[in-house]
Amino acid sequence: MTTAPLGLPGSVVHSARRLADRSRPRLLCGDSGGNAAAQLATAAPALALAVCALPADLAQPRAIAAVRDAAVALRARLAAAGPLQRLLLVNNAASLGDISKAFVDFSSPDEVNSYLNLNVTSALCLTASILKAFPAEPGLCRTVVNVSSLCALKPFRSWTLYCTGKAARDMMFQVLAAEEPDVRVLNYAPGPLDTDMQELARTQSGDLELREHFLRMKQQGQLLDCDVSSQKLLKLLLEDRFESGAHIDFYDV
Repeated sequence: MTTAPLGLPGSVVHSARRLADRSRPRLLCGDSGGNAAAQLATAAPALALAVCALPADLAQPRAIAAVRDAAVALRARLAAAGPLQRLLLVNNAASLGDISKAFVDFSSPDEVNSYLNLNVTSALCLTASILKAFPAEPGLCRTVVNVSSLCALKPFRSWTLYCTGKAARDMMFQVLAAEEPDVRVLNYAPGPLDTDMQELARTQSGDLELREHFLRMKQQGQLLDCDVSSQKLLKLLLEDRFESGAHIDFYDV
């Protein structure tokens, strides 16, 4: 799992205990200085989970290499313990980008490339590295989840970078589903979660109408608890009836 600040990742880890043997190690790759992965690793004993936490800035090429090496080492450890039954990779690490700007304000290639490097490039390279570290084998179910958004399908004014990144990731993982039929791929949009990102959305969005919309959602109690959304994701994974590569929203389940 790649993580940003705690929220949905923590909830997914709690829920995913039902998917596999709790004694088998999980690799948590933490963005944002590694705080999320470290906190999840600290909580692991209480959850009866074995966790390998890897703080990493996924915008840096050396971090992808470190994740690849850690995944290869983890695979070797697991192979010694017996056949592996399930690989679940959750791509959650992402950032909003500058949501105070309009489209015409993005004239710096460096700013745009920096955003895409973390939000698109790193997700592609990390996923490819993990799948190579855990190749197909009899009895192994490999599942890749991309934490998506309504923004992958619908334009939000002043959210140029975020919408671009989410749309690109959705298509990227659809290509994975088309190329690798043995890998189950899901683009899951978790709905409007009550997280730090939502606070930024209602305070920093350049579009006043959008900012007021998010503020009303908060005031009217319409934001979702991360645990509720993670349970819906778990339901989808356990039932395993979705079309590989599909975009499924919280409200579709």
